Amino acid sequence: MNIGTLYIDKPLFLAPMAGVTDLPFRLLCKEQGCRLVYTEMVSAKGLYYGSTKTESLMEIHPQEHPVGIQIFGSDPLIMSKMAENISKTDADLIDINMGCPAPKIVKNGEGSALMKNPALVRKIVREVSMASSKPVTVKIRKGWDEKSVNAVEIALIAEEAGAAAVTVHGRTREQFYAGRADWDIIKQVKDRLSIPVIGNGDIFTPEAALAMREQTGCDGIMIARGAQGNPWLFRDILALEETGTVPPPPTARERIETAIRHLHMLAGLKGEKVGVCEMRKHIAWYLKGLKDSGQIRKLVNMISSVSEIENTLISYLIKLESMD
Repeated sequence: MNIGTLYIDKPLFLAPMAGVTDLPFRLLCKEQGCRLVYTEMVSAKGLYYGSTKTESLMEIHPQEHPVGIQIFGSDPLIMSKMAENISKTDADLIDINMGCPAPKIVKNGEGSALMKNPALVRKIVREVSMASSKPVTVKIRKGWDEKSVNAVEIALIAEEAGAAAVTVHGRTREQFYAGRADWDIIKQVKDRLSIPVIGNGDIFTPEAALAMREQTGCDGIMIARGAQGNPWLFRDILALEETGTVPPPPTARERIETAIRHLHMLAGLKGEKVGVCEMRKHIAWYLKGLKDSGQIRKLVNMISSVSEIENTLISYLIKLESMD
C-alpha cells in the first residue's frame, strides 16, 4: 500500500488517541508488528502560539518510523503554516483530524464538527496539502449524526483537495464510541475513491480485522481502543493473515512485565509525577481480565512513585503465579 510516496508493506495502523498514543506505547505497538503509528492529536493553534506542551507531543523516536503527526484545527492558514513546519521534522506524514467527537474540540468547530462544513474541509485539505512536502491524510467519521451521513462526500472532497489517503471511522459524532461501527460506510467510501481508504472501528480481535478487510475492501486497518493494553493485537492479526492461526494470548507475566516497561519508559520521557499519573489507565488496560485486578488498580491509583507501582505489580504477579 502506498500513501503518496510512503510504502507500507503490511497496512496495520495504530490510531491517534489523545492521552493514549504516547511515544512509549507507539514503540511497544511497533515491536508487535504495527506498521504505521500516529502521535496523539496536536493542536495547530497550540503550535502556532508556541505551546511547549503541544510541541512535546511531536517528539519522534528513530525506531518508530514510519510515523504520522495528526493535527487538528479549523483555521486553514494556521493549519497550512504548521503543516509547513511539520514537514521539516522527521514525521513521515501529516494527518488532519476530522473525527474527534470531544465536546471541547467540536465547540470550536474542530474535529468532527468540520464534517458539517464541506467548503471548509476543502480549503483546509487544499492548504495543508500545498504547504506540506509530506503526504497528507484525513481521518473522518461516518457523519455528524444519522441524519447527515456524508462520509462519501467529505472523502471525495479530501481526495480532490490533495489528500493521499482517507481513514473512515464507521460511527457518527453523535455515537461517540457507543453502538456498533458501520463498516458499510467504509465500503461506500472505498468504492468511490481512487486513493487508499483505511478502515477504523470495532477491531478488537484479529478475526475482526480480516472481516473488515473482506467486507469493505479497505486498503488498511486502523486499530484504536482494541490496542489499549493489548499491543499484541498487531502480532495476532499478522499471524492470522500469514499462518491462519492466532498465537496464544500473552501470559500474565508478559502483560505485567510490559506494563512495568511502559511505566519506566513513560516516566523517563515525562518525569515521574506525570508519567505515573498518565500510566494508571494503561495499567488498568494491561491488567483487564486478570484475577483480582480491580484491587490492584485501586492501589495503583493511590501510588505516586514508579518504584512503588513496580513493587505492587511484581507482588501481584507472584501471587497470580502461585495460584497456577
